[in-house]
Amino acid sequence: MPRARPFRMLVYGINFWPELTGVGKFTGEMCRWLSDRGHHIEVVTAPPYYPAWELSPGYSAVRYAAQTWVGVGEIRIMRCPTWVPKRLNTWRRLLHLASFAASSFPALVLAMQRKPDVLFVVAPTLFVAPVALAMARLMRVPVWLHVQDFEVEAMFGLSLDNRNGFGRRFALRVEGALFSAFNWASSITPPMVAKLQDKGMPPARCVLFPNWVDLSVVFPLDGDNAFRDSLGVQPHDVLVLYSGNMGEKQGLETLIDAARILQADSRIKFVLAGEGSAKQRLQNAAAGMHNVLWRPLQPMERLNEVLNAADIHVLPQRANAADLVMPSKLTGMFASGRATVGTAASDTQLGLALEAAGKRVPPENASALAYSILSLANDPIERARLGCAARLFAEKHFGLELIMRRFESELELSIQAREIPVSPRS
Repeated sequence: MPRARPFRMLVYGINFWPELTGVGKFTGEMCRWLSDRGHHIEVVTAPPYYPAWELSPGYSAVRYAAQTWVGVGEIRIMRCPTWVPKRLNTWRRLLHLASFAASSFPALVLAMQRKPDVLFVVAPTLFVAPVALAMARLMRVPVWLHVQDFEVEAMFGLSLDNRNGFGRRFALRVEGALFSAFNWASSITPPMVAKLQDKGMPPARCVLFPNWVDLSVVFPLDGDNAFRDSLGVQPHDVLVLYSGNMGEKQGLETLIDAARILQADSRIKFVLAGEGSAKQRLQNAAAGMHNVLWRPLQPMERLNEVLNAADIHVLPQRANAADLVMPSKLTGMFASGRATVGTAASDTQLGLALEAAGKRVPPENASALAYSILSLANDPIERARLGCAARLFAEKHFGLELIMRRFESELELSIQAREIPVSPRS
């Protein structure tokens, strides 16, 4: 049912629908949910390119394009020219982000003329924050920053550019100044909300807005599975699945090393389904390993089937990415009701979730990961127990309706009252 008092929200971010993973997926689902509830949503974004780092068919990197996404409600989208590099390094990534910031400025100016009730900026990328803040002040529109990744710390922490200590300090100082200029800021885990506060945001202006899963779309399945059958595995084989982005922060080298350790066990098959900047390097590292199967990123309509093909989900993460990013794919893994093994420190949000409803091993420890996978491969009862625990955890913490209704209420009350919202407790 539409709400009695619909609001107008302008969403500004580089990633959006129809991207299948990461920030674009969640921003798209947020907008779709709010639009279908009767709110007026407009989006300024780039052409879809993630996680493959190439433009989706039918989109242009050099032309502006207006688009309407029709569901129960309509979402107006302006696609802005954006350079998408074929190979990534620090400077190419920065130029990519800068190209969107520059080209999207005219589109932002035009969209702000329609005077939204709130400007909602999604990070990555902070490159757009200065113009977003300037336009919001000029038009007297409140502005909300939602942080999916702490991109500055992630860039330096993941050694994409760790040569210049002054550069790191300067970037963090600028980041903190930008954060504190927003009316509100939100992030996806309690530690990431705490990090917002560490960067200068008053606690009363920080909001927990976690990622979610649509529990009616991802749920446990029994019986035949077409995706599993397409892999050519046997019924008694144990399928270990990673599905999603194959980038630098995932630490997928640890998974390849674990697969190498377990090569002698012919039952255990590793399936990596996805795209990303690290995929070719990972395929080179796994050359000649017959227990590793590669598949492209699967379409959204096959998501539940793909997730249910697994006997064990695996979620590696590099140690130096802890609590700078939160793997969005965890929500779907848990919702599918399959056992999940992940690599994380015990004091991180990912580590806490894995200890509650999965199996946690230390990050970047291939031997420990291999041992945990082997122990679960040999124990179908424990796999079933962990799968049930994961589904219950998803129902309690990750449900789309629960999270979006709470966020909608906070947005509506804040817009109406023009007051600073209080951060909800998890």
